Amino acid sequence: METQKLYEENAYLHTFRAQVLSCRQEKETWKVVLDRTAFYPEGGGQPGDRGVLNRVNVLDTHEKDGVVVHTTDAPLAVGSRVTGGIDWPLRRSRMQEHTGEHILSGVLHRFFGVSNVGFHMGSACVTLDLDKPLDAHQIALGERLANEAVYRNLPVVVTYPTAEQLQKLDYRSKKELTGRVRIVTVPGYDVCACCGTHVARTGEIGLVKVLGFTHYKGGVRISILCGSRALQDYGARLQAVTEISGLLSAKPEGVADAVKHLQQEKENLQQKLTAVQNELLKQKAAHLQPAANGLLWTFEEGLTPDALRRYGTLLAEKCPRVAAVFSGQDGRYQYAIVGAPGTDVRPLGKALNAALHGRGGGKPAFVQGSVQAAQREIEDWFAKQEVEK
Repeated sequence: METQKLYEENAYLHTFRAQVLSCRQEKETWKVVLDRTAFYPEGGGQPGDRGVLNRVNVLDTHEKDGVVVHTTDAPLAVGSRVTGGIDWPLRRSRMQEHTGEHILSGVLHRFFGVSNVGFHMGSACVTLDLDKPLDAHQIALGERLANEAVYRNLPVVVTYPTAEQLQKLDYRSKKELTGRVRIVTVPGYDVCACCGTHVARTGEIGLVKVLGFTHYKGGVRISILCGSRALQDYGARLQAVTEISGLLSAKPEGVADAVKHLQQEKENLQQKLTAVQNELLKQKAAHLQPAANGLLWTFEEGLTPDALRRYGTLLAEKCPRVAAVFSGQDGRYQYAIVGAPGTDVRPLGKALNAALHGRGGGKPAFVQGSVQAAQREIEDWFAKQEVEK
């Protein structure tokens, strides 16, 4: 018997009474089926509701063949009557975001001919995937027009057209539909087939805010927030900007320029540091000599991968075959191996990785990677090597 879906009749229903039809354990949770429910099951990109049944927590909700299954953290007696309560702030937020996504997708479809081919409500934001690329100006226009719909406080209308009416209706859908089709309409902005929960009027969305977008599978993926989550996000960003402006002694509207100035200063200092480091490494290289087997290896603290390569190049100039530089802490080292002209260092690097739990690679004259070994183990390994002439 299919579950009576109270959320389809009234998306604002917070609590309800129902009878437990079945309850089976699955690992550390229980799967509970009721005769009726206000819990929306996962579907159409919208996650399943959470809440309580009596004092038992509902962790998730799914639907299979018309039956809504509630995942709980404790069992409920079959045949008993229970009081259900959904997590309303969470549901309301999802209603705001689902309706806001409808409007934005509808506007972009109407103006730019793009189709929504994917929709997901994540823990961080909502994403919608469109089948064609859009630029920043087009997306900004969509955002502005979507918020115009919010300001107008339009009704969000749910209908179930007949098959004949459906054939004449111009509506959005990600797949071919059969049977009873639920149509959600925002007058003048969107007509879409959807099984999710939505607000009754667009003003309840509060705000539709695009966070960003990226090119995705030949189209574009747009990240948005709506309603209460958009407000929370704005508060967090405002707090961050305020703290940064205080640290930089800059007005909030000037933090970007202040950061650019800091970046330029950092680049200038980095160039000076590199020049000083190069001079220091040259002096150190002057006091090192290769071993009898033609290899030169050394350890130096605090070198970046680029500095490792530069130091290895300096050492290779005075080495007949191969120079290796290691930096890190005992048991875990980064390395750079540089060969003299005409030397292929890749076989040596491969052997080093195999012997000392390493990984890495590169070109014939230069390889870079890391090993998990003590300094003494590395020194002993190099001392035993013979380089082919």
